[in-house]
Amino acid sequence: MKKGTINVKTENIFPIIKKFLYSDHEIFLRELISNAIDATKKLQTLASVGEYKDELGDITIEVLLDKDKKTLTVRDKGIGMTAAEVDQYINQIAFSSAEEFINKYKGKGETEQLIGHFGLGFYSSFMVSDKVEIITKSYQKGEGTEAAHWSCDGSPEYTLKKSNKKTRGTDIVLHINKESDEFLEEYRVLELLKKYCKFLPVPIQFGTEKVTETIEGETNEDGSQKTREVEKPRIINNTLPLWKGKPADLSEEDYKSFYRELYPMTFDEPLFNIHLNVDYPFNLTGILYFPKTKEGYEFQRNKIQLYSNQVFVTDSVEGIVPDFLTLLHGVIDSPDIPLNVSRSYLQSDPNVKKISNHIMKKVADKLESLFKDDRATFEKKWDDIKIFIEYGIVSEPKFYERAEKFCLLKNTENKYYTLDEYSKLVKPVQTDKNKRVIYLYTSNVEEQHAFINAAKERGYDVLVLDGIIDTHFINTLEQKLTDTTFARVDSDLTDKLILKEEPLPSLMNEDQKAKIREVFENNIDKAKFHVLLESVGADDLPVTITRPEFMRRMKDMSVLGGGYSFMGDMPEHFNLVVNLNHKLIMRLADDAEDENSRESLVKQIIDLALLSQNMLKGQALTDFIKRSVEIVK
Repeated sequence: MKKGTINVKTENIFPIIKKFLYSDHEIFLRELISNAIDATKKLQTLASVGEYKDELGDITIEVLLDKDKKTLTVRDKGIGMTAAEVDQYINQIAFSSAEEFINKYKGKGETEQLIGHFGLGFYSSFMVSDKVEIITKSYQKGEGTEAAHWSCDGSPEYTLKKSNKKTRGTDIVLHINKESDEFLEEYRVLELLKKYCKFLPVPIQFGTEKVTETIEGETNEDGSQKTREVEKPRIINNTLPLWKGKPADLSEEDYKSFYRELYPMTFDEPLFNIHLNVDYPFNLTGILYFPKTKEGYEFQRNKIQLYSNQVFVTDSVEGIVPDFLTLLHGVIDSPDIPLNVSRSYLQSDPNVKKISNHIMKKVADKLESLFKDDRATFEKKWDDIKIFIEYGIVSEPKFYERAEKFCLLKNTENKYYTLDEYSKLVKPVQTDKNKRVIYLYTSNVEEQHAFINAAKERGYDVLVLDGIIDTHFINTLEQKLTDTTFARVDSDLTDKLILKEEPLPSLMNEDQKAKIREVFENNIDKAKFHVLLESVGADDLPVTITRPEFMRRMKDMSVLGGGYSFMGDMPEHFNLVVNLNHKLIMRLADDAEDENSRESLVKQIIDLALLSQNMLKGQALTDFIKRSVEIVK
């Protein structure tokens, strides 16, 4: 037996490793199983080139839990190690790297630490263990290849002696410490295995499970197949996940089935998928799904899982996937993105930017082909996918260059147009006297129905832009499209939204106008409403409430975090537009009513305008109803 002291200068390095090597203690199991995978894959490689001539046999990696002994063991049947290799790889190389790690990151916060930066995955086991043992036997034969047993209690001292292990491979035995006894619970270990090891390329067994199997040749009295419940080894992982396959060999049902495997609690099927398969200038595979959106756009980020050689890394893929595509679901696997993912790494590594750009290109390719190949189906899916496309247009200039070919605008008649098609449709009719094309839109078809109707009566078309980011989307399109402005149908009178000529002359003199302004201002909340006197058609409404486009957009963007936070606390402000050419308003100006009747009529007209905007509530609504009954009488 050999005893020794690990040659490190840093005093008492283990407590420092325990505290700072990993910010998340549960990562230890991923690291140990990743090492076991490596050992197994190396043996398979040796066998494939003829350097290992024995049978590989069962190469399943086992995770063994013994709650009584307070141990958790990871057992592989890979290449194993000799005593000399244990001494070299465990006592020398890793600890010199550990010291380098400590010196490099001394004094920095935990958020600055990198996962597995120096290949120290094995030492993550000391975060949760009082003692760690390695019992290993090399695949090699001959002198010096006897099985070895290494043990260390978390101090610089270790023991290395011969072992009576007869089979090839390595057991890592963790004696779990008191603070980490959660990892002695079967459900917790199973949770970690399912999280980190779901798609590893070598079978991983943890305990057993009961399964129902049919009994061949036996039936029940009713003729149904006889079954029995048997206990079988519980295999955690799917070693050949779908993204490793060739797209040409896979069916639509294969992709849907894999989606259900990824998200067993999701009942909606995805709209479509994109299979990524790149081997130059970087390696990247994966499958991305466009999920069916919920009413109100209840999106969840962190639904894309990132893997490195089938080892789960993270489900926080910002920086790797363009921001607008983090709303997608699916998996990405790239060995060019190592396990030591950190924010600074993502910002500095050129491969990551290339990967991000490629993913964006593949998504654009898929969307464009869907649009070209089957526009009718694309239009049916538009309401579900428009959030992704609009978000991409807003956030990625390069994506807009592709998306302008398949980005659609929908009008109130449920007809769809590309940006180019819509421009040609409305330009002849909706160009104002200043040669600007005005795109009218509604954010709520029901609430703004009267305004939509007024626009249609004048031969105008109205778009439906009712999404959560449509304010940003509109601003972006105004920057991209030449001489084009968007105006919500309720932001002004229809004739003011698209000025074709000078407004109609007023039939009132200045004294009458002053009288009208005074009587309306006396019956409104001046902090909320501003009275505007306009001369429009006699058949238009006597009073209309509009919402100024600029102020409303600023407030909407504030709510969405658009950079105008000072607007968030400002109260809503509206224009109360009085039609000076309407008969009712002219009666008020001519003193055709006594004072009480005039007051009642003004309140009624204002309340009708409020009611049309769904702004009449509470006591004001009750008073309006009573007044209406009196008027009917």
